[in-house]
Amino acid sequence: MVGVSAQTVFDRLAGPQSLNRMLYDAATAARQKARGAGVDKQNAFTQSWLFTGPPGSGRSVAAKAFAAALVCSNPEVVGCGRCEDCRLALVDAHGDIVHIIPHELTISVDRMREVIGSAATQPTVANWRVIIIEDADRLSDGAANALLKTVEEPAERTIIILCSPSTDPHDIAITLRSRCRHVYVPTPSAESVTRILMAEGGISEDAARLAAASSGGHIGRARHLAHNQAAQIRRANILNLAELIYHGDQAFRTVNTLVKGIEAESRDALAEVEKAESDKLMVSLGMGTRGKGAQKLLRGTTGQLKDLEKTQERRRTRFLRDALDLSLVDLAGIYRDALLISSGAGISLTHPDFEGLSRELAERVGNEGLVACLDAISVCRESFGFNVRPIVAMDALVGRLRKAYRVS
Repeated sequence: MVGVSAQTVFDRLAGPQSLNRMLYDAATAARQKARGAGVDKQNAFTQSWLFTGPPGSGRSVAAKAFAAALVCSNPEVVGCGRCEDCRLALVDAHGDIVHIIPHELTISVDRMREVIGSAATQPTVANWRVIIIEDADRLSDGAANALLKTVEEPAERTIIILCSPSTDPHDIAITLRSRCRHVYVPTPSAESVTRILMAEGGISEDAARLAAASSGGHIGRARHLAHNQAAQIRRANILNLAELIYHGDQAFRTVNTLVKGIEAESRDALAEVEKAESDKLMVSLGMGTRGKGAQKLLRGTTGQLKDLEKTQERRRTRFLRDALDLSLVDLAGIYRDALLISSGAGISLTHPDFEGLSRELAERVGNEGLVACLDAISVCRESFGFNVRPIVAMDALVGRLRKAYRVS
């Protein structure tokens, strides 16, 4: 990118050069504004932003790169990627960057009130205080309304970045999106994802290419798949389900094992966070105290403890749904590959390492059956939004796939 030093934070992005240039210009304008100088680029400086794009397109990476450039302390290069402020920003450890990553199904009013308080404070070491809110489409109506004033009129040294995994900005409340500068981050090409994985090191080119193809351009998933053996095993198991549909109850046993495995993974992954939350609440409520008022205090805390348990249960539910949904995306990919092979389209396969199975499906299931399989997966994914128990939804999927295969 002309005018941008090599190996800046913007070199981490897989998006088009026009996106990188626009963010670089905006960060440069923000630095000029903080110094009291005039802004070179017309309309480059904005304090409220909305980043949208398909899941995995790199919105979060773009937002973090932009935030790092805003707090960068290199006097010569905006977003150098080497100064202490850039390094801290890129690992979510900078004191002037608040990064909200919701795990619950919705973002509550109380959570946004905490964010509003953070947004009102002055930066401590950097020119700007940056607030990044992931999954802003999960904002409840009350939370969106509470945040509106802050987005409309941010504090003098605060920049707000809302991120939403969507191709349609209308998923965000109109009152918020109309007050933000909209940035669309498109799905990167497999070549771009491969390049980023190779630059990060630790994997072979073949592994990087396979992860990039299998993830459909989803950078985070590609990175996770390339480095995590458990993710590789889960992917292989869900893809092999397409073969097991022919083998009686083995398919039902496989989806049961998949659901139980993800449930166990969610408990392990969230255990440390949940313990910290519980310990913090216990301390704030004075749990463990002794004396005349101890029993009365314990009775008065029951509601708060139950509220925390409900919040943690909703978070585990979200984890399970999201993980199952990603597995179903993988499964849909193999039926897509079978259709491509059947039609002779000559388009790159999503799962090139399972080409043999895709060819078998193309021959045995046929185009009509393959389309029915894709429809069955869509129905299963949608059912998660209606609070259908995951195991019930997955069993129903197997039944629909058997029907599409014409298995008696």
